Amino acid sequence: MLTVVKTPGVYVDEIPLFPPSVAEVETAIPAFVGHTFKADRDVPGDLRNVPFKIRSLREFELHYGVAPKDAIDVEATKGGPTDAFLYKVTKIDVNGAPDGDPVRASYLLYYAMQLFFDNGGGECYIVSVGDYGTAITDALLADGLKAVALEDEPTLLVIPDAVKLKTLAAYSSVTTKMLQQCDTLKDRFAILDVWQGFRAPDDQVKDAGAAVGAAAKKVTEASRGAWAAEPKYGAAYYPFLKTTLNYYIGEPKTEDKVTVKVGGASTILKNCDPALYSAVIQALRDQQFVHLPPSGAIAGVYAATDTKRGVWKAPANVPLADVIEPVVKIDDDLQKGLNIDPDTGKSINALRSFAGKGTLIWGARTLAGNDNEWRYVPVRRFFNMVEESVKKSTYWAVFEPNDANTWVKVRGMIENYLTQKWREGALAGATTKEAFYVKCGLGTTMTSQDVLEGRMYVEIGMAVVRPAEFIILRFYHKLQTS
Repeated sequence: MLTVVKTPGVYVDEIPLFPPSVAEVETAIPAFVGHTFKADRDVPGDLRNVPFKIRSLREFELHYGVAPKDAIDVEATKGGPTDAFLYKVTKIDVNGAPDGDPVRASYLLYYAMQLFFDNGGGECYIVSVGDYGTAITDALLADGLKAVALEDEPTLLVIPDAVKLKTLAAYSSVTTKMLQQCDTLKDRFAILDVWQGFRAPDDQVKDAGAAVGAAAKKVTEASRGAWAAEPKYGAAYYPFLKTTLNYYIGEPKTEDKVTVKVGGASTILKNCDPALYSAVIQALRDQQFVHLPPSGAIAGVYAATDTKRGVWKAPANVPLADVIEPVVKIDDDLQKGLNIDPDTGKSINALRSFAGKGTLIWGARTLAGNDNEWRYVPVRRFFNMVEESVKKSTYWAVFEPNDANTWVKVRGMIENYLTQKWREGALAGATTKEAFYVKCGLGTTMTSQDVLEGRMYVEIGMAVVRPAEFIILRFYHKLQTS
């Protein structure tokens, strides 16, 4: 706007010629929901059910404490006459007699945070829904999800404790709410663990909450049926992982959850003589490893991949840190039924161990695995990023004149942003015209009636690069010519 002058003199007007720019939002800020030892910032309990951003495991421990001290029963034998002060641990049992489930930790959030940060995670939100004395229920986890919905910044939803729910209905309630929130807000993505993902894909599982006489279901069938919401906003990973993490043991003078039995006599670890104490601690470190669902590690890989390559790079073919091996061995034949499902169309990404490479993420599909538009995780998450970035950067245009000047500014702003993404390799095409288009104007995206009613429509099309999921090498015999 030109300055209104009434006095003779020289005046300067700075006239903006450049269009506004798009400020890109963060893409990998997970929100973790689960149980913690405490939830304190200023006073005890003031972080309960309150989303709070942290940046390191040390900060998590400061506000939320450490892992639970699970009940561990140890049996040991004492040495013979020549080694009277040496002990040998013969048995270790965590949280009671084994029931086939290797995930013995009573609460999983702390261990998931270790995997997250060790696999490249950074900033994240924590929602503590209860302390370690509280039972894990779908209602509590749902309350934590509601709190996350009020935060604008999170872009990933992760709830490791969902696999600890006893019934398929409770698990379905939580995972479905995760997908529904993503679909409603359209700015986040759910990372899901398969219910009872420590079993083989075709194992029959009996739901404790099912009606009497109800038929058992296959592991994959049960989880696919439980994800009862928009599938394009989530991805599932299978199987569970045997990690290098050890169960948490308290300080020597306070540890009261480890019971040691030698020759029929039992005592707690803190009362053991130094030699026995050392033998037990060494055995726990060497023999007893925490088994976990993979979502914490996957969230870390998402964050690391976004930082190093960009959100359009598939978070796959990446080794997982702190992982010894998958609980279930997956081969090509087993993965066929995970990657493509003709009945429900819901894909499950496999975690596989390869010689010399470690445990790799060997899949990049959303739950909508048969959908040509939203089949791949990077495509869905790239659209999330662009949609949210453009949405927030266009607020300046609200109540601006709905005329050609505003349309040109909006179109130029978005085109400049997408051109930069094309140069970075996010969009496919030899030219920008092949990579994307932006339309905004009377007669193209709007009618005269739209203008009269104050509506401005902007149409954006993008050719997002897709991962090379199947690489097929063709070899032929060439006939001798001389």
